[in-house]
Amino acid sequence: MISEATVDYSLYLVTDRELLGKRDLVDSIEQAIQGGVTLVQLREKSVSTLEFLQLALRVKEITSRYHIPLIINDRLDIALAVDAEGLHVGQDDLPMLKARELFPNKIIGVSASTLEEALLAQEQGADYIGVGAIFSTTTKTDASEVSLEQLKLINTSVTIPVVAIGGIKKENLQQVMATGIDGVSVVSAILTAKNILEATKQLKQLLI
Repeated sequence: MISEATVDYSLYLVTDRELLGKRDLVDSIEQAIQGGVTLVQLREKSVSTLEFLQLALRVKEITSRYHIPLIINDRLDIALAVDAEGLHVGQDDLPMLKARELFPNKIIGVSASTLEEALLAQEQGADYIGVGAIFSTTTKTDASEVSLEQLKLINTSVTIPVVAIGGIKKENLQQVMATGIDGVSVVSAILTAKNILEATKQLKQLLI
């Protein structure tokens, strides 16, 4: 069991298998962890429950080996089945209060794009907030953009960790972190890289 108090949100990988081409997701996750990823969210929107479960079990084996928390996106059933460390829910997913009732003593994160959503998530017991999209992104076309000013306002208005997501890469990572947030969620900046290990190391270096 990974304690919420010890979670490092600084470099949070969110998966998207479509970006990998023919490369194996589990191998790619391991390379990213070796490069410095501190948290992994497994996001699968278009696979069967069985396929998601089988993949999650493989990923959990890797994250456990490196003592990295595994967060499952949206699917409480999968999170429970693999004994993941956490669950991440969006505004249209399982409500935060119900998620906490069914998944006690685990990390629960909530997506927010407004101050109101962030404050409500905190009030309802979220452990962290994922704020975005900060920049336009091809991996999440339905996400509204949040300015750096809005991100800073959300961060100073809540007491739980804030992680930014959406189009974050080497070139803009430091200006995002300058808002005082706890970490960044990255997808394509890691998963589209030819050398995932090296790309992750470069991002990690910018966070130090």
